[in-house]
Amino acid sequence: MTHPALVPPLAIERYRVLEPHLADGIPLADLARTGTLSERTLQRWLGRYRAEGLAGLARLPRNDRGRLHLPEHLVELTRTLATKRPRPPVAAIHRKVQELAIAHGHRTPSYAAVARVVRAIPASQIAAASDPAVYRDQHELVHRREAATSNEMWQADHTVLDILVLDDAGTPVRPWLTVIVDDHSRAIAGYFLSLDAPSALNTALALRQAIWRKPNPEWIVSGIPEQLYVDNGSDFISDHIEQACIALKIRLIHSLPGRPRGRGKIERLFRTINDMFLPDLPGHLIAGKPLSAPVLT
Repeated sequence: MTHPALVPPLAIERYRVLEPHLADGIPLADLARTGTLSERTLQRWLGRYRAEGLAGLARLPRNDRGRLHLPEHLVELTRTLATKRPRPPVAAIHRKVQELAIAHGHRTPSYAAVARVVRAIPASQIAAASDPAVYRDQHELVHRREAATSNEMWQADHTVLDILVLDDAGTPVRPWLTVIVDDHSRAIAGYFLSLDAPSALNTALALRQAIWRKPNPEWIVSGIPEQLYVDNGSDFISDHIEQACIALKIRLIHSLPGRPRGRGKIERLFRTINDMFLPDLPGHLIAGKPLSAPVLT
């Protein structure tokens, strides 16, 4: 298995392009028609992936070696511009990226470098930007059915708890809870408590606990899910989480911004914790006001 931290960005970009075929069985010919890559190129990438895994997707053709690669913030700008409605031509995107590169003192990227980033954007992401309603009907709703078995789908989310605890300096603060729940059994697969706001690290630690077998024999939930359903928070769309899911062959599904679906189970769990567990603890908050002084650390 490829360690998530060692997955090259090029392999991630190519995997994103192939994912609709690998996960949903969409023909490569259809991906080629909706994207900017030829079917032959997609077949070559697919052959490398099946033979070598992600390492095969990281291989550069000889004529790509030594080319300038864009800094991450320029890659993100390119992706953002390429998924606007209506989608601008690559030449216009290239001009904008050049302007930002000059403003930050970077070498100006070539047209080909920007075009490679645009070509690597998954067709599903372009569809979501061009017509969110159609994307929601054809993509997200397909995956938001009720899971038929355990470990078919896990959900991950965060909440700030209705309680004050003391940090290392003795200052009262509200802790954050990250939870991963099995969609079928509603069992908690993993969690992480932190005094800091949600981050990719917190999510990764909760996912690690969810996957590994627990020391408590009564806590039997573990394994690798087929799908992980998350929202569009910055921690959930981080490269680290995406790389971990790709390496573990977990299908990562993001809800559309402002349109979360199927979140009732995890939201009810959060309400149960806040309404039934925390009221007996010192520092519990009602309407933002503590009923007693915090003492927990």
